[in-house]
Amino acid sequence: MLVLPDDAQHDYPLLEALVEDDDLGQIVLTLARAMVPLSARLAAGKLPGDPAALVGENDSGDAQKALDVGAHDHVMAALKGANIRHVLSEEAALPSCLDPEGDWDLVIDPIDGSGSIGIGAPLGMLFAIYPAGSGDFLRAGREAVAAGYASFGHSLDFGYSLGDGVHIATYDAQSNAFHVTLAKVMLPDQAKVIAYNASNERHWPAGLQAYVNDLRLGKTGPRGRDFNMRWLAAAVGELHRIILKGGAFLYPQDARKGYENGRLRLTYEAVPIAFLMEQAGGRASNGARDILDLVPKEVHEFVPLIFGASEEVALIEDYLAKNN
Repeated sequence: MLVLPDDAQHDYPLLEALVEDDDLGQIVLTLARAMVPLSARLAAGKLPGDPAALVGENDSGDAQKALDVGAHDHVMAALKGANIRHVLSEEAALPSCLDPEGDWDLVIDPIDGSGSIGIGAPLGMLFAIYPAGSGDFLRAGREAVAAGYASFGHSLDFGYSLGDGVHIATYDAQSNAFHVTLAKVMLPDQAKVIAYNASNERHWPAGLQAYVNDLRLGKTGPRGRDFNMRWLAAAVGELHRIILKGGAFLYPQDARKGYENGRLRLTYEAVPIAFLMEQAGGRASNGARDILDLVPKEVHEFVPLIFGASEEVALIEDYLAKNN
């Protein structure tokens, strides 16, 4: 590894040491460790084979790539013996039972942003943990007790919360361990960077079109300040950036067929993000209600998703309420 002039031996605490006495923490640690082989496979690109090869279609109608299915199988194997009763994965049509006596249920998107496989763009994993229930997963996100994500970028980062704030760990290949580099991260009150896909604006509700138009007017408009725009095309990549740098994200419903209720999944994408946002002082909304207050009617249900700085999310809700 290249050593920079100001580099020094770090003393960041081990993730393992911080969660070793916590039952939920052990599940978090299991998931973190499971990310290391996934990250290595991504880093290998097409050398051993094509991780983006199409192999099927999931229950939401999205194309499944080789890494989607491989990541699902890998994570399910890693979770055996982890005290998990039921698992709901994006890559499985129905929930499955791992351990009938397990104390916890898990929802997971093993690879979020798989459209970016092979091009070097951010992607990762999302999860949330609930007390064990019936296994139908038709429960409000408020029942979740922990959540987290992995970010596969130029570093392998793992963010998590056990209900005591959001903490970020980074994988160190030399020690083959995760070290917690940030603890109890809090979002800035104001958003300076807004993430959305501008190509879809013409399909949006009038309120959101008014909102982004006022954003673009910057200092000369009603907002009285300038904004930057970003779009990584992976919700988990936006989540990681917003947790570290602040901002807001929009993936709303729109007028196109199949997008009437947004395009992100409530249970295993929006709920983990919403849990982490609230733990970091932010919010996540469907445009009218907090994501964690929603109860899905089916496990792969879509939802509009707006998350980030609480002030910005509330303002977006206001634009929607007044202009629709």
